Amino acid sequence: MLGNFTYCNPTKLYFGKDALNGLNEELPKYGKNVLLVYGGGSIKKNGIYDKVIAILKANGKNVFEDGGVMPNPTNVKLNEGIERARAAKADLILAVGGGSVCDYAKAVSVSVNCKDDAWDKYFIRFEDVTCDIIPVGCVLTMVGTGSEMNGGSVITNHEQKLKIGHVFGDNVFPKFSVLNPEFTFTLPKYQMIAGIYDIMSHILEQYFSGTDDNTSDYISEGLLRSLIHSANVAVENPTDYEARSNIMWTATWALNTLVAKGKTTDWMVHMLGQAVGAYTDATHGMTLSAVSIPYYKYILPYGTTKFARFAVNVWGINPAGKTEKQTAYEGLDAMEKWMKKIGLVMNITELGATKEMLDGMVKSTLVYGGGYKVFDEKDIRAVLKASF
Repeated sequence: MLGNFTYCNPTKLYFGKDALNGLNEELPKYGKNVLLVYGGGSIKKNGIYDKVIAILKANGKNVFEDGGVMPNPTNVKLNEGIERARAAKADLILAVGGGSVCDYAKAVSVSVNCKDDAWDKYFIRFEDVTCDIIPVGCVLTMVGTGSEMNGGSVITNHEQKLKIGHVFGDNVFPKFSVLNPEFTFTLPKYQMIAGIYDIMSHILEQYFSGTDDNTSDYISEGLLRSLIHSANVAVENPTDYEARSNIMWTATWALNTLVAKGKTTDWMVHMLGQAVGAYTDATHGMTLSAVSIPYYKYILPYGTTKFARFAVNVWGINPAGKTEKQTAYEGLDAMEKWMKKIGLVMNITELGATKEMLDGMVKSTLVYGGGYKVFDEKDIRAVLKASF
């Protein structure tokens, strides 16, 4: 483990079939006014809404609602949520939904008392929070983002054709999160698979960097093997509790800052995917899957040793009689075959991207410098062109 770091994760988790009962322990800690944030209304169809409302009422809360959070929440919706939270004089924001709902709730929480335009302050200037924050709690109904145990928030600006994430500090982390794997059972298969790949991508973004012998990488390899196994089971039987519970738990640990400790991280797949998402409004996990193989093939020559290790330790490739580069490419071939098998999108054309969008997507792709190659516009263009 290289360098110095501090690790703190203040989010309390309630996990399992009875996890929703954790609300009875948490709600008394906050004031009377609760802003209930959710998405398109699926929680009303599957009964989760009624269960949450009953617990809120039993705890004497005044419930104010902010529904209609879209899969890629926008700055326009964020401004609406800010006004709703202010009108409610919210003491707690309770997000019931997937990662987008949790992301949105955190963005609202840091913006209600902010004097500046939230989009400009947090997602353009990337400034820290300087105002009072409304606490957030989450009840998870879709897994993938890890938003239930981190400070991340991704917001889309359609007018500016930008989709940008701000990773806030641990003061913005949800105070608690409820994780019942059964709440994910009614999720459409497409969304389940997209979430699975979002989990994998989070781990890989933190794995494909550095050359030291790092404990975090060993943890990542174990998480990846568990995810691949459980995904294979869940694709065949979406209501397999063991598989879905393992996927849910892996999602949380993939992005709660643990496996990034002691190393650099990459995040270019996410930057590329978010640029595609800004132009297509496609499902986040699918934008990542569509650009991943072209990206990893592009950077493999700069990190061959790690890619060979990935092939052996994650995909079980036998390196005997092969060069390091051959082993590395076989690992990516195994990954690509698995991605196709479970039904992931493998090109951005399928997501609605056109060649006419290419220049704009290149310009809107942010560049991080932690991976095996620091990208410039030429590199971004090459990977995006290979993703069509």
